[in-house]
Amino acid sequence: MPHPLILAATGDALVTKRIGESRDPAFHSLVTLLHAADVRFTNLEGTLHEYLGSPQAASGGTYVVGSPRIIDDLKAMGFNLFAAANNHMADWGEAGLLGTMATLDRADAVYAGIGRHLAEARAPGYLDVAAGRVALIAVTSSFPSHAPAGAQRADCQGRPGVNPLRHETTITVDPDTLAQLVAVHDRLRLGAVRARTVQLGFQRPDPEGTVTLFDRAFCAGSPEGVRTSPHAGDLEGNLQWIRDARRQADWVFVSVHAHEMAGDDPEEPAEFVTAFCRAAVDAGADAVLGHGPHLLRGVEIYRGKPIFYSLGNFIFQNEVLERQPADFYERLGLAPTATPADLFDARAARGGFASDARYWESVVPVCRFDGGTLEAISLYPVILGYGAPRPRRGTPTLASGDAGRAIIERLARMSPECRMTWQPEGLARVQW
Repeated sequence: MPHPLILAATGDALVTKRIGESRDPAFHSLVTLLHAADVRFTNLEGTLHEYLGSPQAASGGTYVVGSPRIIDDLKAMGFNLFAAANNHMADWGEAGLLGTMATLDRADAVYAGIGRHLAEARAPGYLDVAAGRVALIAVTSSFPSHAPAGAQRADCQGRPGVNPLRHETTITVDPDTLAQLVAVHDRLRLGAVRARTVQLGFQRPDPEGTVTLFDRAFCAGSPEGVRTSPHAGDLEGNLQWIRDARRQADWVFVSVHAHEMAGDDPEEPAEFVTAFCRAAVDAGADAVLGHGPHLLRGVEIYRGKPIFYSLGNFIFQNEVLERQPADFYERLGLAPTATPADLFDARAARGGFASDARYWESVVPVCRFDGGTLEAISLYPVILGYGAPRPRRGTPTLASGDAGRAIIERLARMSPECRMTWQPEGLARVQW
């Protein structure tokens, strides 16, 4: 049996400038906490290269790029395992993604979730530590249309990109409502383009019992609602690698980057996300590490394994980038002479991340595994400088006192199956 293993996990590290020296003891305490673990995981939320390639017509939001030297800063903080499957990895196109891979490879960083083709993007990254061998599989359900990696064929090369987890959405309405929707859709001839592409063989016809209206799949039935399920091919393709890693490593961790929510609640994961996370555990994952919506989501212990549906932001520097493409300025109605500060001022004026404290709070779970058993979880609350000036926002520090306790209490409300007990030393113990 392998030795006991300590995992410290964080959410999104959206890093766009060097991580400088800090005089804050709460920052240094956090770094010490990371270094004490065997495995220190984060999601690398952006590309690291010298402006290779070009910004794409569609992006993950902000076009995220940072100096290749940032990977050295993250490793100095203690990180030794990186997820790279997320909605920003294709912001700068194929060259930016391949440049990021080159940056990570030069730094001897262990990562998963991107590759020169689909098989490489889906394959686990392996980290060997004193306690044993660790595998990471990283998937993303949130991405622009050009981002997914493509499969190799014997007669055609694959496509560089991210490891995708697509999903299917079906809207159920009562028969009368469906008839009314069909009548409006047909009267306005909104299905003409799709009908033509199906006729020409570029799209599949609707499966039995569903009809595509307004670019959405509808069916008649009860109860009414929106249901989502993982794409069957992406689900099985990723579960195959989880099962493979289960035989090749002592511990298997799965990273899931998912913005998708249930209804209009950003703190509640979409149905297909929950289904995939549980299927990952069924296939052999020891823990599922979620992130993506930039705020916390609940914790579930499923079959004795932890699922963190979102760990929120760990580093959040999406307001201090030095260059953004003309498309971004145009979307905010800014003149060609506008500067980056003008751009981020205009975005902040609409609200966004800077106006909501939840985006500047997170937790770092420290999990102890003994063999195949989860023995303990401690949660360390983190703050990122909500309300501070833009240049100083986004750097994590451990939260203490009432601020830390409030973060844990909010997370506990989203995690009804877990009991989180606040400790005077500034952390919470999880019981299940």
